[in-house]
Amino acid sequence: MITLHINNCPVEVPEGTTILQAARKAGIKIPTLCHVESLHPIGACRVCVVELEDARNLAAACSMPVAKGMKVHTNTRRVRHARRLVVELLLSEHNGECQTCDRNEDCELQGLAAELGIREIEFTGEKTRRRIDTSTPALRRDNGKCIKCRRCVSVCAEMQDVGALWPQNRGFDTVIGPAFNHDLATVPCVQCGQCAAICPVGAITERDQIDEVWNALDKPDNHVVVQTAPAIRAALGECFGYPPGTLVTGKMVAALRRLGFDAVFDTNFAADLTIVEEGSELLARLRKALVEKQPVALPMFTSCSPGWIKFMEYFHPDLLPNLSTCKSPQQMFGAVAKTYYARKLGKTPEQVFVVSVMPCTAKKFECQRPEMDASGVRDVDVVLTTRELGKMIRAAGIDFRALPDEEMDAPLGLSTGAADIFANTGGVMEAALRTAYELVTGRPLPMPNLHVQPVAGLAGVKEASLRIEGALAEWKFLEGVTLHVAVAHGLSNANRVIGAVKSGQKPYHFIEVMTCPGGCIGGGGQPRFTDNRVREARIAAIYREDEGKRLRKSHENPELQKLYHEFLGKPLGEQSHHLLHTAYTPRPRV
Repeated sequence: MITLHINNCPVEVPEGTTILQAARKAGIKIPTLCHVESLHPIGACRVCVVELEDARNLAAACSMPVAKGMKVHTNTRRVRHARRLVVELLLSEHNGECQTCDRNEDCELQGLAAELGIREIEFTGEKTRRRIDTSTPALRRDNGKCIKCRRCVSVCAEMQDVGALWPQNRGFDTVIGPAFNHDLATVPCVQCGQCAAICPVGAITERDQIDEVWNALDKPDNHVVVQTAPAIRAALGECFGYPPGTLVTGKMVAALRRLGFDAVFDTNFAADLTIVEEGSELLARLRKALVEKQPVALPMFTSCSPGWIKFMEYFHPDLLPNLSTCKSPQQMFGAVAKTYYARKLGKTPEQVFVVSVMPCTAKKFECQRPEMDASGVRDVDVVLTTRELGKMIRAAGIDFRALPDEEMDAPLGLSTGAADIFANTGGVMEAALRTAYELVTGRPLPMPNLHVQPVAGLAGVKEASLRIEGALAEWKFLEGVTLHVAVAHGLSNANRVIGAVKSGQKPYHFIEVMTCPGGCIGGGGQPRFTDNRVREARIAAIYREDEGKRLRKSHENPELQKLYHEFLGKPLGEQSHHLLHTAYTPRPRV
């Protein structure tokens, strides 16, 4: 431990701590525009400068490690002047159009300028040249607003191992973007949206599709249904002043009805469906390997996260056979809504318009994949992020906090607690184990409160082992088998797991991967700013939602059982295969 003084107050922190971290521990705010928690500090913005006694130059607090006896001052005249000067220079180049910017009143640069008391910009001159890139379905880039903080570069390279964005040129001509200033669609971008979630200004945002939804709602012949992902209920409240981790499920349903949707459904229903299909697929692969002694692609990877799927298509096409063939819950829901549900209404697939509310920008890309049309038309028509839904509710003049709690519609609104935890890293794995273990043994998972603790939490890679004992007759080939599973969130962590698989170091059977840190609760379309404190609060809320459900195992969902009885037949059957499963193909990286 090291003791230093910040603003004349003693602070004790571990060796290797930065001044920024030490100040936060002491309850002292130091502003920054480039720092990202858990990633390497780069000191690019210079807004976090502090004054050290006996030092000639100001130091960047985000990258300067503490030292014994160090005396730090965070609010001297010199520091205030330097920070203000940096922000004024950024504003002088910033081609912002604040009045109409997507980030107006949610902009870190704007907020910092207000905190520093900047009312006029003394520097005049050339603005950053604007170039708008809308080449991908998920993201919109506006170079004119970019302040070159390099947050997007850090998160894309370090957290996701993708490296689609890099700084190019020098000085005023510096551009942050794909190589040679090409469009995002020309490079292996997985469209996860972590760049949009981390950008302090409006330089990278999701592709706004709110008007498409209003247009659909305005057409009297449309039957417009909405599905909401499990992560939304633990984050949407933040758009209306609730603290992170506040469950607003009932108010969310009420708001969606008041927006004019004909039916409000739950992606959780399709998450339960995914577990039944994916669990059956895993057991089928194990039977083929252990009983029939045939070659089979193991370990099996989950396929719920579209950024992860695209990552595999770009960077590990040799492992595409290892991906589950199951579509994501979003796409399963769309296929069922436009067939089973449409048939109940006496409508054609073309007459049902499906809107998804997702925490993920990559879902905008996923719904446009050409293979996602099992109903005969596009299964999901439009995807909105959590942030976009918040904007729609405000635009409609709905007082969200005053709304009553309402219930989802039937039949695609009933779900189990296992579906809720799809929102969390480790949740898909836990939900799958709850069902698979009970199918094989006839007994509930032997874990306290059904939670598989080793796969919970924010560790980047998590592992668990489960020995099968007392298998039913149909599954006797699994008797005594120890099932090895792993969970990774963030694509750099997924790469670590893939390395262990390819080297033969780890004998995994089943692996869950989520593209975003924390899983869907930390998705690229969630309310900003998402750090581990926010992720942990949302995760805890999702577990509360699960534990409050009467049904907590996917295969117990009565509406799901009815769906199989009336329409699908059986898991992995002909109808299920047509509507709920797919295949993926390699993508060239150049």
